[in-house]
Amino acid sequence: MNRPQTHEYPAWAETYIKLIDGDDVINLLERQATEYPDFIRNLIEKADYAYAPGKWTIKEMTGHIIDTERILVYRLTCFARNERQPLPGFEEDEYVANAHFSDRSLLSLSEEFSLLRKSDLYLFKSLTEAELEKMGTASNRQITVRALLFVIAGHIMHHVQIIKERYL
Repeated sequence: MNRPQTHEYPAWAETYIKLIDGDDVINLLERQATEYPDFIRNLIEKADYAYAPGKWTIKEMTGHIIDTERILVYRLTCFARNERQPLPGFEEDEYVANAHFSDRSLLSLSEEFSLLRKSDLYLFKSLTEAELEKMGTASNRQITVRALLFVIAGHIMHHVQIIKERYL
């Protein structure tokens, strides 16, 4: 699959898309289904750790990754199916504050992510070239289905980088 061009996504998406080496985003998304859960399972002792006051814990960050994947996959599905209505944005801090991730185990969150991603992969692999090129509006900005795939993969890479730099 070709990388998305800059006209296919808003400026905020560059943060995530630039983290992807090459064009084989499907292979990366598949690897992340096991690599990310394996990575966070090794952080059980730091599950409730936040590197500064007001920052998310490892559990909360993992919950945020799960919520964001659900939202981005919903957007991707809508756009691939020709939804013409603009989709709303979401306030990530509010989602985390209202999700009670701290009441869950990191193991349950890792399992949930793995199952979610494995399910999402069926959709990702079924997309045609014509569907990948479809564009829709979310958060008042246009983005293609292809760009959303790269954002989904890059979003996890972004947070793994933050965990390694600030939590470990």
